[in-house]
Amino acid sequence: MNNFIIALDGPSGSGKSTIANLLAKKLKISYLNTGSMYRALTLYLLENNIKKTDDFDKNILENINIDINKDKVFLNGEDVSKEIRDKEVTENVSWVSSMPEVREYLVEMQRNISNNKSIILDGRDIGTVVFPNAKYKFYLTASSFVRAKRRFDQKEIAKSFEEIKEDIEKRDYLDSHRKISPLKKADDAIEIDSSDLTIAQTIDKIIENMDKEDVL
Repeated sequence: MNNFIIALDGPSGSGKSTIANLLAKKLKISYLNTGSMYRALTLYLLENNIKKTDDFDKNILENINIDINKDKVFLNGEDVSKEIRDKEVTENVSWVSSMPEVREYLVEMQRNISNNKSIILDGRDIGTVVFPNAKYKFYLTASSFVRAKRRFDQKEIAKSFEEIKEDIEKRDYLDSHRKISPLKKADDAIEIDSSDLTIAQTIDKIIENMDKEDVL
């Protein structure tokens, strides 16, 4: 079987990470959560008091080593899987992700990690920028109401439903309007609206659009 890449893009809270992780296990292929990489880098900048600025020294990136091992995210050897979900990281990851130097650095890292293997990557620009020639491209979405309800039901964030919904809609706007690698569906990607689908049904929808030789 030849190696293949699955690009899974979509807005915040659409369930990309959950779907990608389970699909990778089902297909017995690798999985890379690119959002965790941007969060880890954001955490590093915050910890080192590097604020939003146009005068960004890209040499700082040479001090950053990000490693993802299964469900764990390591920043310079330290497990930061929990810390990257903190409120401050969530509130700052969008502007960090918009910096050309950051995207260039992490895109190269993502391509290197994905070399010579079958892998699924989830993010916002996988099918448009990171791997525009990926064999499979999917765009996973859901209404902001449904995405907010899913986040609210997880009870991992101490916010009201309306606050979570407002955060999601704000993130959607920022991600889709940034100049560098904005969130958008690749022209040849298959769009899946999971608003009324279970996790299992969403995974089945993806598999239905893959070659049999790649899912056996």
